[in-house]
Amino acid sequence: MKIAIIGYGGMGSFHADQLAAYAAANPAYPLETAGVYDTDPARGAAARAKGLRVYASPEEIWADKSVGAVLIATPNDAHAPYVQAAAAAGKHIVCEKPIALSEAQAEEMYACAERAGVLFEVHQNRRWDDDFLTVKKIAGSGAIGSVYKYESRVVGANGIPGGWRKKIAHGGGMMLDWGVHLIDQMLCIVPGAIESLACSYSYIYGEEVEDGCDLLVRFENGVQYRIVVLTDCFRPLPRWMVYGLDGTATVEGWDLSGGMTRCVEREDKNLVGVRAGNGFTRTMAQRSNSSVEELPLPVVHAEPYAFYKNFAAAAAGAEAPVVRKEEVLRVFRVMEAAARSAAENAVVKVRI
Repeated sequence: MKIAIIGYGGMGSFHADQLAAYAAANPAYPLETAGVYDTDPARGAAARAKGLRVYASPEEIWADKSVGAVLIATPNDAHAPYVQAAAAAGKHIVCEKPIALSEAQAEEMYACAERAGVLFEVHQNRRWDDDFLTVKKIAGSGAIGSVYKYESRVVGANGIPGGWRKKIAHGGGMMLDWGVHLIDQMLCIVPGAIESLACSYSYIYGEEVEDGCDLLVRFENGVQYRIVVLTDCFRPLPRWMVYGLDGTATVEGWDLSGGMTRCVEREDKNLVGVRAGNGFTRTMAQRSNSSVEELPLPVVHAEPYAFYKNFAAAAAGAEAPVVRKEEVLRVFRVMEAAARSAAENAVVKVRI
């Protein structure tokens, strides 16, 4: 199946490179880049330099009967009109996240694709991050006992990237940039419904959109999950902290450094207190080596090009799409409740 890429910026060019590698490795369900379209002539020139065909307009893509699918990698506010036009032209669709600026708009886009009978899937690629898959394995294995709290962070010190991501009208802000990924990961890890959440946004750089967010979610099963996005943090922080009844796991970063500490003796008979600032503590002292064991992370590596493989197979009717409509809409409901919490400076009690 030939797929045309709309938007040849950072993500569009990334997809073109990835699709070329995927096509060489997956002959069963191949995807071949038909060409690209971008409103910026400079990006078109960059695509030509890579040997790619450059379409003069979206209409040229819709009319190209050899194109079976499109991949939309434009600024967020342009997703909906391209999805609607692609569906009307009978093309299957991959769209970068977030597909829309609201749950209501996302529902309209899905309805449009369903009426046209085309496959519509969101590129939630962070489901195939090795660090995320490793945390899922830790939680499911019971290696540190029943997990009751997660902390998921992405931090940087480079501010809001690019130009359009600083504009509300274009769907900017770090919640729609990174929060959408981390919330999707959360909902893939923790079973059951959310009962409440609290969120705050930061505006350190003085832009009209948030440059960071701090979201605390409580599930009906008692699990707490914290999501932190920072663009003004000049020190690395752990990518993940996972707290279990019998131990704690840390994934330091995308390099998968870190480890697990597991309790082997509930009462630490060799506990020694320590000086703590201007005082002394046994409560906050680290356990002795006799009461815990150190374990490596059970690292999981994702199947290469898993998203593309699933999309191509789903378009051929051989598999169900992995990223499902209900999951995508649920992420929007969480983001909209988070925005309400941030605006009202309040805990929002809502079943999601």
